[in-house]
Amino acid sequence: MKTYFPFIVLIFILCLFPSCNGQSNNTNKSNPNKQGTNQVLVGGPFENSDFMYIGMPENINSIDTSAGWSQKGQKLLITGKIFKVDGKTPAADVILYYYHTNTEGYYENKPGLNNRVSRHGYIRGWVKSDKNGNYSIYTVRPGSYPNSDSPAHIHPSIKEPNSINEYYIDEFVFDDDSLLTSSQRNKLENRGGSGVLNVSNSGEMQIANHDIILGLNIPNYSARVKRE
Repeated sequence: MKTYFPFIVLIFILCLFPSCNGQSNNTNKSNPNKQGTNQVLVGGPFENSDFMYIGMPENINSIDTSAGWSQKGQKLLITGKIFKVDGKTPAADVILYYYHTNTEGYYENKPGLNNRVSRHGYIRGWVKSDKNGNYSIYTVRPGSYPNSDSPAHIHPSIKEPNSINEYYIDEFVFDDDSLLTSSQRNKLENRGGSGVLNVSNSGEMQIANHDIILGLNIPNYSARVKRE
């Protein structure tokens, strides 16, 4: 037994290596934001970036009516164009994911909502820009967080029809919101362009025209595009 013991140990050690290598090569497919070592993470850290994919429909239209539209509150239409990085060329097939509070400022949940995405509430949806870059979202104007000085806002994020990872753009806030102070305006990063919405009244509905420029003020965007 002493003669063969080192040989048996060697065979056992060699058998372990394929197993370890197999585990290290596994990829996390549940998080599309996870990047390989040879890729650049566009937009920087993005908490819960994969939430935008949970419940995403196979077919996404350029016009969406959110679950908040039926709430009692100020009806709101956000419409505009998505442009490529030059700010002139319309960008087609870009997915814009959004979510926001209800009219009372809460991310309200409903039965059947995925537990992981419950922190986004049930007022969430997707639009995909058409061939001319157009998109439209019919929703209800959200309320600000209770007992907070944060302005009411809508959270948007972008996924382009290429290998660039999803990234968030400036929150949509409202120019006529008294909570949107000068100091808060100065903190805006203008990711994708200014997120400040100027609304106009059309009957019982408010309308905000809002254009988005891909990659504008998005960290690492230029570096990634050059490598594509």
